[in-house]
Amino acid sequence: MPNTHKAEKNGAVPPPANEKIPAGRQRWWKLMDFDIGIIPFPVYVGLVALLAIFGLTGNIHTELAMVIAIMTVGAFTLGELGKRIPLIKHIGGAAIMVTILPSFINYLGVLPQEMTAAVGDFFSSSKILNLFIAAVIVGSILAMNRTSLIKGFSKIFVPLLVGTVCAIVLGTVTGTLLGLGTLHTLFFVVAPIMAGGVGEGAVPLTIGYSSALGLDQGESLAMVLPPIMIGNVTAVLGAGVLSYLGKRKPHLTGNGELQPGGHGEITQQAEEKFVLNVQNLAAAGMVAVFCYLCGVLANDLLDWPAPVVMLGIAIVLTLLHGVSPRLRNGANGIYKLAITALAFPILFTFSLVMTPWESLVAGFAPANLITCVLTVLGMIGGGYLGAKWVRLHPIDTAIVVATHSGMGGAGDLAILASANRMSLMPFAQIATRIGGALTVVLALIAVGPLLG
Repeated sequence: MPNTHKAEKNGAVPPPANEKIPAGRQRWWKLMDFDIGIIPFPVYVGLVALLAIFGLTGNIHTELAMVIAIMTVGAFTLGELGKRIPLIKHIGGAAIMVTILPSFINYLGVLPQEMTAAVGDFFSSSKILNLFIAAVIVGSILAMNRTSLIKGFSKIFVPLLVGTVCAIVLGTVTGTLLGLGTLHTLFFVVAPIMAGGVGEGAVPLTIGYSSALGLDQGESLAMVLPPIMIGNVTAVLGAGVLSYLGKRKPHLTGNGELQPGGHGEITQQAEEKFVLNVQNLAAAGMVAVFCYLCGVLANDLLDWPAPVVMLGIAIVLTLLHGVSPRLRNGANGIYKLAITALAFPILFTFSLVMTPWESLVAGFAPANLITCVLTVLGMIGGGYLGAKWVRLHPIDTAIVVATHSGMGGAGDLAILASANRMSLMPFAQIATRIGGALTVVLALIAVGPLLG
């Protein structure tokens, strides 16, 4: 007889107690219940074979089913590999592999260009990263109680500020000592790392630099991209190390909560009561869509950052008891679905089509690399110390502060996935969006008088 307890735990329906199951069927079911990520193993083998045939025949379709197959097979293959590599597996190896290796795969041309193009077109046109962040933010915010929400957001700015100051000082001093020049290090290494990514950070930053300094924007962008890439990779690795430290020293972490006795307890209670209801799931999904579209409209009309607006609406709904218990339950389901099914495929796609391997390699010049790494370590260390001052869990807080060194939404996803702390996404958005916007503004104010 199969292990019915294990079957129930995995969500399978056990057979009647008096039904005799043939041995061959039991072996097949065992294979079908062994997953590569979210893909049953026999289906995984079939998808790999199908994608190989499509690639060899050059008959790559651009329909959604093909894109989903490429994204999931690629992401969860690398994820399983990362779970098994010695040392790396202890510091978020799955997320690290999915974040870095696809860029190298694209550089080598391992995948047919048609596959890469199909996935890239879908990623750009669908804005799936934004929708994923909406699902994670709305789901995690609605799972918090009001008191923890208020305390968490009011306190996070202290360690974020401390981390930012430490990063600026340590990064600038390091770059100066290594011969990069004080102002060059500040404006072309440190500031880009903290600017909030490429689209919302590097692009407006380099447009301002080109105007103030008379530089070509393409030249400026080429200079700041390597630090952004290396800063993001360092933050991902740092988050993985912090997660491992939390396992060794449990008193330093809330395992996904900032405030002691805070939202993690509420989330756990919601998990225990969670029963999948398709109607509730769909209804909560529409709440997430509503919040997301409000953010998009605010960005179109007022040029406000869409994720921040979306975050604000979700917070207001929670503070005013604006959603019913059934919608909170459904939002928890949306959150679980997004983390389980979408996180790694989105990371894989972003790395494959949006992360130039050449830029990563360029960042490994010794002086540049050391400066970038110490800038991020200053950010993380400052966040850790600042958390103790305001009585937050230092490891979880340092992970949130590390996202200030990430590449926007995709960077937040990679950093939190590496640490298995996706419930911290709302706080990460504060660090990335608000912290990044302030960095860009202050850098553009100062660059003219100092370098012009």
